[in-house]
Amino acid sequence: MNKTLFISDLHLDPNQPNITNTFFYFLDHIARGADALYILGDFFESYIGDDDNNEFVKTLMGALKRATGLGLPIFFMHGNRDFLMGKKFEEKTGVTLIPDPCVVTIYNKKLLLMHGDNLCTDDKSHQRFRKIIRNKIIQTIFLSLPLSFRQRLATQLRKESKAYNQEKTAEIMDVNENAVTNALQKNNVTTLIHGHTHRPMMTEKRIVLGAWHEQGNYVQINENGDLQFIEIPL
Repeated sequence: MNKTLFISDLHLDPNQPNITNTFFYFLDHIARGADALYILGDFFESYIGDDDNNEFVKTLMGALKRATGLGLPIFFMHGNRDFLMGKKFEEKTGVTLIPDPCVVTIYNKKLLLMHGDNLCTDDKSHQRFRKIIRNKIIQTIFLSLPLSFRQRLATQLRKESKAYNQEKTAEIMDVNENAVTNALQKNNVTTLIHGHTHRPMMTEKRIVLGAWHEQGNYVQINENGDLQFIEIPL
């Protein structure tokens, strides 16, 4: 039976080889033969530009290139950790970058795809920061900085973000239901798939992809339009 797969929030990092190895298994054994794979952001724990050719990034890009070379269409959406993926990343991997939000029709089922952070409208500080870092001028300036400086800055920002998030309530960091309803109505869609919150769930209108911290997971839609949440042990 035909199938299309969705994942997000792997936060791949050289210090977490078990998660990386699980992704390789997923790519080689589960995604092989699928009609398409959608990765809805935060694939990397940190991505500071297409010119970062460290061995970890090159290994992952090589795995993606092999998968697309074997005929698997892979669609990438920017997350709040890897929004600097650009044209060179596409060229090196064979993946296709898609906008956030993105409406797709799969097996006659219309879906709204988002990373999810722009639905967390109660988290005012994140929305302000998101507006700054998604500014094309700011990104151009950042990418013009030396790679070593960008690495140090990204490390510092992650530390500060982690410390700051520990002070926020769970409700603030979750999606705002009005934002979800507005997004569905604006795009004339009844089903939304997103990540970011690390709170996997499945309802009639909203499917939330989980992070790959304690176990891998993905959502599968088959040719009948049936959606299924599936876990993978790390």
